[in-house]
Amino acid sequence: MPLLALKNVTKAYGGVPALRGVNMDISPGEIHALMGENGAGKSTLIKILAGVVSADSADIRIDGQPQNIDNPQTAHRLGLRFIHQEFNVVPALSVAENIFLGRVYPRRSGLFVDWRRLNDAASKTLDRLGITHIDPRRPLGSLTLGDQMLVRISSAFIGQAGTPAKLYVLDEPTASLSREESKRLFDVLRELRGGGASVLYVSHRLDEIMSICDRATVIRDGRSIDTGQIADITHDDLVTLMIGRRVEDAYPPRVGAPAVHTAFRAEHLAIRGGKSLSFDVRAGEIFGIAGLANVGQRNVLRTLFGDLPAASGAMHLAGAPYRPKSPADAWRAGVGYVPRERRSEGLILSRPIFENTSLPHLARQSRWRSFLTPRREQKSAVAQGELVRLKAAGPTQRVRELSGGNQQKVVFAKALAGEVKLLLLDEPTRGVDIGAKFDIYTLIREMAARGMGVVLVSSDLPELLGMADNIAVMRDSAITHVLLAADLDEERLLNLCYGRTTG
Repeated sequence: MPLLALKNVTKAYGGVPALRGVNMDISPGEIHALMGENGAGKSTLIKILAGVVSADSADIRIDGQPQNIDNPQTAHRLGLRFIHQEFNVVPALSVAENIFLGRVYPRRSGLFVDWRRLNDAASKTLDRLGITHIDPRRPLGSLTLGDQMLVRISSAFIGQAGTPAKLYVLDEPTASLSREESKRLFDVLRELRGGGASVLYVSHRLDEIMSICDRATVIRDGRSIDTGQIADITHDDLVTLMIGRRVEDAYPPRVGAPAVHTAFRAEHLAIRGGKSLSFDVRAGEIFGIAGLANVGQRNVLRTLFGDLPAASGAMHLAGAPYRPKSPADAWRAGVGYVPRERRSEGLILSRPIFENTSLPHLARQSRWRSFLTPRREQKSAVAQGELVRLKAAGPTQRVRELSGGNQQKVVFAKALAGEVKLLLLDEPTRGVDIGAKFDIYTLIREMAARGMGVVLVSSDLPELLGMADNIAVMRDSAITHVLLAADLDEERLLNLCYGRTTG
């Protein structure tokens, strides 16, 4: 008997179908993948299971019994636990307080919070994920986004009297995690599976799906397409099921060769917490930066973008001295930036598309540099939307209503709205489905072909190898190698990141 069985789940928003009769079942002690492109209906299905959204019609059974999940409390009572893409945390509270958020804190004399017991319990919970570097007393907002996600994940594994967990639903849990952090999470998921619990796992990272999942259900355009054993299906088969066509090549071909002249030059540039760096980016070149987590890659981009000051050294942009004191200086100089976390760093989700794309370029969009003209903003947003192949109802649509892939395209539209000479990309395809990834890769190729210099930071080694012309390897906040991407494979690149010499 399935632990969870869904039949004919339908949901429409404003007459537009989001789910069109989805069927799926999850067995006890199974890690089950839910797959599909952004906008396929995965998030809507999860929200229905969580009791956040009501289905128009659905037959939902848990352990064979029909259920009406009409609110989150009912979902919790039925043994369903959720870890969503968006952080449900309070940054000003401590790690321990966030882990036990919504639960009864331990008390002394029935009145006062027993902080020692709370912190000890939080430490034990973190230990289960092999996390020993996070102090449970620290404010959550002081942690990196990856560590915040680890805290969020840890909180889902806490039991509560009378409500044993049966099914854990994880929506893109590794989007902010390093390789080592992801491995710890996978070990915990396998432990849960061994104890009889089930996991519904949502991820765009096909290698993860192939590695840890037992079965997969693919949905496309709101319909369930197929369910099968992972052992019986290939990577390419999953791609074909998700997008409805076979993608022969993951990366679009290079268009021409980089120019001889330099778009950007750093000379003995001292980044925060690191050593001085020197490197060139030619016009039309995609310059990749590889390295293990937190070895300085992001600080390089933040320094180039004026978000962090350089202690010493010099920069030149298109042959002219470049010393930005703020991101506003960088935007004006022709530097575009796509940040790592689109929701918290790149977008105002509650505002329309045109306001997001024009935000760093208000002087350009205003009349006489004094009065904003919404008509001009919207016209520009339409043009930028066509450039990035944005799928939206129009420039006035709110960004939160878009799929993840289209939200990322809005970030690109904003970055490219000025006269860009240098484009900085920090994990540009994080949390993006394979179809949208190809669109983004094509856009990056097109921008390079126009003569932009591109600096690409990515933890996805195949992405670096497939897109970059040259790759700089960073260790301990220093560049140790700069090599032609064509001379590297994934194994050698990973060895260089770890500091191991290869033949």
